Parts: sequence; C-alpha cells; structure tokens
Amino acid sequence: MPTISGLRRRGFTPEAIREFVKATGVSKGSGVVDSAMLEHFVREDLKLKAPRTMGILRPLKVVITNYPEDQVEMLDAENNPENEEMGVRQIPFSREIYIEQDDFMEDPPKKYFRLFPGNEVRLKHAYFIKCEDVIKDENGKVVEIHCTYDPETKSGTGFTGRKVKGTLHWVDAKHAVPAEFRLYEPLILENEEESEDGVEKTFLDNVNPNSLEIVQGFVEPNMTVNPQEKFQFFRHGYFNVDPKYSTPEKPVFNLIVSLKSSFKL
Repeated sequence: MPTISGLRRRGFTPEAIREFVKATGVSKGSGVVDSAMLEHFVREDLKLKAPRTMGILRPLKVVITNYPEDQVEMLDAENNPENEEMGVRQIPFSREIYIEQDDFMEDPPKKYFRLFPGNEVRLKHAYFIKCEDVIKDENGKVVEIHCTYDPETKSGTGFTGRKVKGTLHWVDAKHAVPAEFRLYEPLILENEEESEDGVEKTFLDNVNPNSLEIVQGFVEPNMTVNPQEKFQFFRHGYFNVDPKYSTPEKPVFNLIVSLKSSFKL
C-alpha cells in the first residue's frame, strides 16, 4: 500500500520521496500523478548509491565440464560502474554455477542471444562458455546444462579473438547464499467501470492477483545484508533487504523498482 511505512519497507528512500514531492508541486485542486514518476526518482537516487551485484531468482544449474573439479577462482568485479569510488569486490567461480532459467532455450527464436545448444555467451566478470549438452528429468524438463569454457577469454585480459552477443549473470553454486525475492506489481489494476458483459465492476474486481510473487533463488556470498541495505541485481532491478523477515542465513529482498521505465520527466 502507498503509505510511508510501506514505501520504506519496499526500499523507497527519503531523498527520492522528497524530490518527487518537489517535482509534483503544490495545487489547490485534486490531481493524479503517475506512480512511474516516483519510481523515476528512486532510480535516480539509487543509481550511484546501490552496489551492483548478481542474484539468480529462478536458478538453472550449469556444469562447466572442462573446468577443474576442485578449483575455485576469485574474480574481480566492480561494485558500481557509474561510481568508481565504490571500488571492486571478489567473487568465487568454480565448475558449477547457477544462471536464470529464462537465459536458456533449447529451441530459441531468431535474435535470441543467450544460451542454447551450440551457442557461446559470456559470463559477466568471467569467461566465455558454450552449451554442449542438456540434461532433462523424466518429464522432459531441463534441469541442468553442460558447457565448456575457454580459459583465454577471461574478463579483463583484453581478449579480442572473437566476440559474443550475449552476456549472462550468474552465481557460483558452491558458495551461493539461498535468498528469497519478493516481486511486486501494482495492487490495483487500472479501473474499468464496466466489464465486457456490461456489468459494473467493484473495487475487488480491480485487485491485481499478481501483485506479489515470491521466488526462491541465490545471491553472491559475502554480501552485507543488514535490514534496509539496497542493491541493484543485474537485469532485475533495485532491491531492499526486508527488515522483518530477512536473516543472515537467508536474506529476503523486496523489489523496489525495475531497471527500466518509460517515464520521462
């Protein structure tokens, strides 16, 4: 609900709310402001403050078959490309990782640049990997991907031998921290006075059944997950550590806003 308490728990910052109020101005009459305007100010406030990290909301395991089984490599990753003062962190990389389920398709359409059989993509901050095999369960569902990696393609080495069009985020399976993600959509859908059969709708008819979706995934290790800490998860959006349900063993992240918006000030 759009209350100060609710906004705070979602992760809306005081600075963003104040800038929103300034931009809307003062009027004697009633008015309506698009909620996307408030979300715009949240993005503007967090883009230089929130560390960038990688979180997997719907995991799919990838096994890199030609990577040494017992090896763990620490890779450098910038905390915020738009704010160099935030420095770099190190993230573990090993034989088994998780990627997003929708970053793989067995039979992709044209212009699909993520992972599919025979295709090569870059793992962010890491290496090129190529899909070699697909493992399915008894129901035909894809449960594991087998890939190979090219050690010459390590990020930051200046490799220019070839290019790939897709870059995927990932989390090392051996060190991944289980996490819960709470994804929000508007509670109330756009009001329509009449339904298709001409019957007037009530308030309850406009409640969004998909206003909250809870998914279980993983995040990078060694993250600071104190209540109200804010992060940008690559390709997903800005998230806030829930102050009520989050624990050090299993953090809970509330979606503040997605990364993109059509709103223009």
